[in-house]
Amino acid sequence: MLKQAWLIGLLALLLVGCQSNTTKVAQDGNLPKPAYRAAVAGWSVENRPIMVRVYGSGDDVVLLMAGIHGNEAAGVPILERLGKELMVNPKLLVGRTVVLMPEVNPDGVKANIRRNVNGIDLNRNFPADNFDASKGHGEEPLSQPESRAILAQIEKYKPNRIITYHQPLKCIDYDGEGAQALAEAMGEHTDLPVKRLGGRPGSLGSYFGIDHNIPCITFELPKNATGQSSEDLWNQYGLATLASIVYPKAIPSEFTETAQ
Repeated sequence: MLKQAWLIGLLALLLVGCQSNTTKVAQDGNLPKPAYRAAVAGWSVENRPIMVRVYGSGDDVVLLMAGIHGNEAAGVPILERLGKELMVNPKLLVGRTVVLMPEVNPDGVKANIRRNVNGIDLNRNFPADNFDASKGHGEEPLSQPESRAILAQIEKYKPNRIITYHQPLKCIDYDGEGAQALAEAMGEHTDLPVKRLGGRPGSLGSYFGIDHNIPCITFELPKNATGQSSEDLWNQYGLATLASIVYPKAIPSEFTETAQ
């Protein structure tokens, strides 16, 4: 019943969202108005939807996600704001597809807990070569619906790079071939240092970055980012986020000039 209620509410929201997309005004009149496709990537343990929103249709694909640890949710409003920026700035989507999963552990975010409600750390539940079966990691990889939903979207869209938002280590961590250059490009627009922490057992970075050589960035926000307004978070970390979208190109000048 709970899943059905969520689904009914979700369909209503999607209908409203599709209608509102037609009223968006792009800043560059020479480009078509962007639109996004929204879908349910999966369902959490407590039957909350795990949403995915896809912007653009270009060959260069970047996937960004937040909230895999429910008590590290400051990245959620950053990705929500990013979605708004993509809607009004179509040049960011030229040749690109941007896949957003703003809240991949919705039960954990709701309860403000690190793990999912089964007590599993979702960022230790991927089938990496270094997976470590345990009570907190899962007895086997992909034992949780949330980690399976993430894997399914990555397999579907085959991103060229993956950005995940965490707290509270205050650095830009990286895994995978070419990921250091991406981390440094993001680091040019924030005071967070680039620092490789190493792949954790069964983590997304270990599986996709180290095992499969997809550049993966773990964007570690400070602890005090929790509770900051969406505007403050975007002012501090928005340009670094945009750098991950346009990489290896530079951020369009109107964004950097506005920030100054």
